[in-house]
Amino acid sequence: MGVLHRQRWCGATGLAVPLLTLASPALLKLGGVPPSWAVLWLLPWALVDGPASGAIAGLALGLVLDGLHLGAASEVPALALLGWWWGRLGRRGVPIERSFSLGLLALLGTALLGASLLLQQHGLGALPLPLVGLHTLVAQSLITALLAPVLCSLLLLRWRRVADLRG
Repeated sequence: MGVLHRQRWCGATGLAVPLLTLASPALLKLGGVPPSWAVLWLLPWALVDGPASGAIAGLALGLVLDGLHLGAASEVPALALLGWWWGRLGRRGVPIERSFSLGLLALLGTALLGASLLLQQHGLGALPLPLVGLHTLVAQSLITALLAPVLCSLLLLRWRRVADLRG
């Protein structure tokens, strides 16, 4: 595992995710749908800290976010899988630094998270109107992908600096 999880203030930044989810700034919505703040935080965390820490962070973040809504569908499986996958990407090969790469990873991650929630709701027999679910999936994926190059780049640079100093 990496070094970010040992820095309390780094882990405390994860508390911003439920706060932003609850606050849901209207300026950052697309068609009334907010970005996936969990994806925007988890992507740089996992890229810097590795697959084990990414999976654990995804699990913890998913549990907190599941506590915020009453639905039976859970974000835990998708966020844990994304944390593990992005952690493996960060450990292998060339470090991911380009804005396009971060936007594409955020787009894929948000689409996977939304698809997971839609499939779970379909399995529970509580699937909303298909067009509403598709609208939410597309709008959230797009707004998250547009914000990722800015927000994820800042977090990635800061956390890489911390990891280099501490590691």
